[in-house]
Amino acid sequence: MNKLTCLFGLLFLILGTSFVYSQDDEAVEFEVNLSKDKLGINERLRVEFTMNKDGDNFMPPDFEGFRVLMGPSQNISSSWVNGVRSYSKTYFYILAPTERGTFTIKQATIDISGKTYKSLSKKVEVTAAVDKPSDQMTADDIADESLHLVAEVSKATPYLNEAISVVYKLYVSPSINVSNFRPLDNPTYNNFWSQDIPVTSYNVKNGTYNGKSYRYVILKRVVLYPQKSGALEIEPLSLDVTLEVPTNRRDFFGGPIYAQTNKTVSAGQRTIRVKPLPTEGQPGDFSGAVGQFKFKVSTSKKRLKAAESLQAIVEVEGNGNLKLFQLPVLEMPGSLEVYEPEFNENVRTTLSGMQGKVSNQYTVVPSFKGKYPIPPISFSYFDPETQAYKSVTSEEIMIDVMEGPLDASSGSIAVGQNNKRAIQSTGSQFNFIKLSPNLVPVENNVFFGSLQFYLFLISPLLLIPIAIVFGKKRATIASDAAGNRIKKANKLARKYLFKAKKALGEKDEFYIALEKALHNYLKAKLKIETSEFAKEKISSLLAQKEVDADTTEGFIALLKNCEMARYSPFSEVQMQQDYNKASEVISSMDKQL
Repeated sequence: MNKLTCLFGLLFLILGTSFVYSQDDEAVEFEVNLSKDKLGINERLRVEFTMNKDGDNFMPPDFEGFRVLMGPSQNISSSWVNGVRSYSKTYFYILAPTERGTFTIKQATIDISGKTYKSLSKKVEVTAAVDKPSDQMTADDIADESLHLVAEVSKATPYLNEAISVVYKLYVSPSINVSNFRPLDNPTYNNFWSQDIPVTSYNVKNGTYNGKSYRYVILKRVVLYPQKSGALEIEPLSLDVTLEVPTNRRDFFGGPIYAQTNKTVSAGQRTIRVKPLPTEGQPGDFSGAVGQFKFKVSTSKKRLKAAESLQAIVEVEGNGNLKLFQLPVLEMPGSLEVYEPEFNENVRTTLSGMQGKVSNQYTVVPSFKGKYPIPPISFSYFDPETQAYKSVTSEEIMIDVMEGPLDASSGSIAVGQNNKRAIQSTGSQFNFIKLSPNLVPVENNVFFGSLQFYLFLISPLLLIPIAIVFGKKRATIASDAAGNRIKKANKLARKYLFKAKKALGEKDEFYIALEKALHNYLKAKLKIETSEFAKEKISSLLAQKEVDADTTEGFIALLKNCEMARYSPFSEVQMQQDYNKASEVISSMDKQL
């Protein structure tokens, strides 16, 4: 056993010695690292002297051209990986330049294992001050560089009444986090017809902004139709954003520590230069339609009888400002009765503009037999893609009225000047006024001898026995003096309890009203006089009526409170409790008496 222990000890000594030798044989490294080799005079320089073995007598350079703001500070790192030890020790300084020029960070020295080691010298160029020192960036500075609200306009030079879209995107750098945002100022779109396209959810997408990778969300989408030519301003959208930006500090696990800040960002004011519609080649019937459209006129039927009705529809379909122009007016022959049109709209708005159709539906009723032509009408619009006006003309529609009275003319009825025609009589429209109408009554009823006559005749006789019964009832009630007193006492009890409720908060008035209510209630129930209102008498009478002891004690306690209130202060809470108790006691006694 002793031999085995000696063997293990010898092996351990050999391995330890070889490990020490290997560590001693490792090359010593002593080097300098600079945070930057070119900086502005308003920036800071971090200088690090790092060695892979521990040493003594560290001597820094004189840092000519710089002022030492912090240092020397030390960082020591030591670890074991797969039986191999790793060691690092760093001295670092924070320096501030004192003037512009090119300076040299001279050599530093340190003694390691009895030998002196020197670092290399390095040159640093100090320039004029920079706008934003990169090593002094605050959370707001980081937010400025990492957060952008952008208004993307589909077209900056549209025609009058041509659709453009504005999409507001919030670009966020991957290095920061946005926790909340709220709009501060929504833009007003003066001189634009606007339609918001709701954003139902904020979906995070990846994109680029100014050549850098960002995440972004779409916050707002709106479609605009300029109503005026020239330079039109779109006001900016402003947001208050709560965000978290990383700091130079680390938590226990090495992750960055974030600082929270609020930042106001705006999409920036945009100028839209709206081109007027060309006047050259503009049709006379142009009503302001801009886009790509189809136009047609149709009828629900072409053959019908007189006095029947048909529907004539003037319809425009396509993409463009469908809600912002007038439809052509349908012209009809004078022999057709035409009602005011019913406007129908089936339009949806997307980022490319309005899409769908609008129509006017006319109800037409012919009066005479014949054939009636609905003449062609035209619809003109401006196409911004081809930058030219286009006109579409409908086809002529012939309405054939097969049955009905004939008008003075025969054959087809043409539309005359100003869409007018002479009034034609059908033979049944007008008649002479009759001087002897020979009118007879619709009904010939005689009142005398009728059922109503006899009912009115005997009704007084029927009322006599009813009056006798009612009179006897009133006499009985009037003769019941005791009952009348009870009713009167009940009425007074309700009256005074009501007065007590109204007087809550006024001690004297409340307890006077409450005492009167209790007395009148006893008068009604026990048929006693005021002279018998001794507490002992009341307790005895209630016991005879088999009222339970709790109710009797509650009633007596209320009477005592009414007496004590004359000499003692009572709070409003006590008054409310006494009022509630009175209601409970009267209700309980009603059930027992």
